[in-house]
Amino acid sequence: MEITTAELTILGLVAEQPRHGYELEKVIERRGIRQWTDIGFSSIYYLLSKLEKRGLVIGATPEGGPKSRRVFEVTAEGRRAVAEQALALVAKAQPVHHPVLVGLANLPLLPEGQYAAAIRERLIRVQGRIDGVRAAQQAQEPLPLPAREVFSYSLSLLEAERAWLASRAHQVSDGSQE
Repeated sequence: MEITTAELTILGLVAEQPRHGYELEKVIERRGIRQWTDIGFSSIYYLLSKLEKRGLVIGATPEGGPKSRRVFEVTAEGRRAVAEQALALVAKAQPVHHPVLVGLANLPLLPEGQYAAAIRERLIRVQGRIDGVRAAQQAQEPLPLPAREVFSYSLSLLEAERAWLASRAHQVSDGSQE
């Protein structure tokens, strides 16, 4: 069964514990999930509806509660699908289509000095993202294992990029760029 990464993200959060749409929004915000997905607030209910139609979640309205507080719970089929897809995504190395690579491939078109300035600017922004991710992580301790692993992986990637940028910034500033 094909599941998009947005569907898988929502399905995984519901598999952690039953949740309603607004609660999903709060978890997405708190964990910084929008840093690595394109799930907008308006798409949460759409995704829940799609998952429900496919039998991967079941929604129930608590007695006397508003329809907007419909609580969704993962089905056995949903649990199987999320486990299968999650394992495939973790195990399979896939190419990363990162826009910075397109910029790097076009360096000959940049006026002299702009590349060095862009590297320094990106370095500052990446450090800001590292600080933000660390603050979000610390504010939520203790975290469930999935969130802990996402924060750990995200920080590792950002720190590797920071190290590369610092190295490039040094080489570009002393004229040893090729």
